[in-house]
Amino acid sequence: MNPVFAELPTTVFETMSRLAREHGAVNLGQGFPDDPGPADLREAGARALIDGPNQYPPMMGLPALREAVAVHYARHQGLALDPGTEVMVTSGATEALAGALLALIAPGDEVVLFAPMYDAYLPLVRRAGGVPRIVNLMPPAFRLDEAALAEAFSDRTKLVLVNTPLNPGATLFGREDLALLARFCCAHDVIALCDEVWEHVVFDGARHVPLMGLPGMRERTVKIGSAGKIFSLTGWKVGFVAADARLMRVLAKAHQFLTFTTPPNLQAAVALGLGKDPAWFAAMRAGYARSRDRLAAGLAERGFTVLPAAATWFLNIDIAPLGARDDVAFCEALVSRHGVAAIPVSAFYPDGAVRHLVRLCFAKADATLDAALDRMSRLAR
Repeated sequence: MNPVFAELPTTVFETMSRLAREHGAVNLGQGFPDDPGPADLREAGARALIDGPNQYPPMMGLPALREAVAVHYARHQGLALDPGTEVMVTSGATEALAGALLALIAPGDEVVLFAPMYDAYLPLVRRAGGVPRIVNLMPPAFRLDEAALAEAFSDRTKLVLVNTPLNPGATLFGREDLALLARFCCAHDVIALCDEVWEHVVFDGARHVPLMGLPGMRERTVKIGSAGKIFSLTGWKVGFVAADARLMRVLAKAHQFLTFTTPPNLQAAVALGLGKDPAWFAAMRAGYARSRDRLAAGLAERGFTVLPAAATWFLNIDIAPLGARDDVAFCEALVSRHGVAAIPVSAFYPDGAVRHLVRLCFAKADATLDAALDRMSRLAR
């Protein structure tokens, strides 16, 4: 068996969701909304399924969706993309990440990663033969540090993998952080693989800044987006990749031997969604910000220390003021004794460097959030 996968533990998300089911807990662990997603997109997907076609769509994706991705990024982020040569559709963002890493890394190439990180990053890098160089970002700000970057980057660095907005930090890198990272990429001739699935889920008037748009980065950036995150349709698994045509030619060769295509009816529906008026995206953000504020205020009223949450569907609580030092033990007790499932943030650090934060998902109905708060009332006092 391949040791990269054979030696991996069961993902923390599956573990906590299983415990939630066993204990009848309110699940604020795994990141999925209560909402079923936009009705017009679901109806469009259903119509396209019935009306067809339902055979293999083009390997690069339906032309209508590729065009919609290019128009969408031009409108919302000022990027100029050629839909014919610089946009590709994938079966979710994780497939896009896997394909990019397999396409761009040769065995022995060094890859800079930032922790906390999505748990798929490290095994995918290792499976591709990459040598990880991990930079720990520390709470509460999770900012990039020039000295840490200087230590991680070298002439052996081939690629940097960055998630912005950052899950589970619930932060987004500003232009100053991105300019610092771009400077290192250009100085070391490094490709940037940008997981930007949370690009639309940002709050308080902030705007996502794509690394691709910074000077020197257009030709060396692979940008990954996700319809699942934008439209709260996580089960659809429709992702998209944007990159310079030179990079895209290689990315497409990896994609064709992974999933090859994505269901055409879902692609047609996502193309419709990406063309929505900007007011729809603003309303979506406002709805999630309201849920964030409801959970954050409720936690603070009950004595919890809540970290700022500028983006994503998550916020973090600091359990150190409660006298807790082990986030895994805290989460196990939280689900088994109090009936609320959460995620220990140490699971996102390969070395467990941070063990005093617990992540909660606020992309839930008010009743769900209130039920969780009621169950947590006895913990902080």
